[in-house]
Amino acid sequence: MTVEWKDMMLDKVAIGPVSARIYMGADYGKGPPIVLYLHGGAFLDSDKAADRPVAMSLAKAGAIVVDADYSTLSGNIFPKALEVSFSVFTYLANKRAGLGDRKSLLFVAGEEAGGNVAAGVALKARDQMPDALDGQVLISPLLDPFMGTSSIRKAEAIGMRQRWTEGWSHYLSGGGCHPYAAPCLCSRISGVAPALIFTAEDDPLHDETIGYGVRLKQAGVGVRQHVLPAGTGWPSIYGGKSDGAPDWQENVSRHFGSFLREVSVQPQLH
Repeated sequence: MTVEWKDMMLDKVAIGPVSARIYMGADYGKGPPIVLYLHGGAFLDSDKAADRPVAMSLAKAGAIVVDADYSTLSGNIFPKALEVSFSVFTYLANKRAGLGDRKSLLFVAGEEAGGNVAAGVALKARDQMPDALDGQVLISPLLDPFMGTSSIRKAEAIGMRQRWTEGWSHYLSGGGCHPYAAPCLCSRISGVAPALIFTAEDDPLHDETIGYGVRLKQAGVGVRQHVLPAGTGWPSIYGGKSDGAPDWQENVSRHFGSFLREVSVQPQLH
């Protein structure tokens, strides 16, 4: 499916106008699902004009993807980053922003640092807007500020561990480590929306991603978890280099399409 995009301003978001890039397939169907997409960047980047291969992959599955610039208003600091993101989510839940219709399913998605914020939005949606969120898509989410896993120790090979250390320090500089800020430390995760979770065998965030998926399952949350083979181009998510083609994009699109169909038939995936 060919994907097109356009820039627009979400003027009626409660927290203030938020710029967004909207991705959509040229031939998406009636009542298309809407995805609030939150970009990565180690809580340090805020390039709203950057290419978003993850957003493109989700749009290829038939969704309308709202790439919201949560960074500019928030400075990538908690809790402001979550407040901006949740405000956009609330706007989409109430109005569908004129993008879909009242039957459109609503998802939140993010990779790396954006995966953290997406998981936080899912937790907050459970607490404040039950049943408004149909699913969450977490792609190599950056969840653990302690960075003590075996896989993350290997991140030095692609120059990411120091960057993530700086990013976590920046993100948490606004106050204490609330469970919404570090979802892997949250003691109450039952009742959140079904999750589609991606990592790869050579992903530095492999261990914390797998660990969060296991905890969600143990809490009774419907989870679809996929571990892609090494060499699928996964480090490109972090701006790194890979000898392999970015095959992960095709995998993300295909598995998200399956997730959409499952959620539409069996909303809670339990």
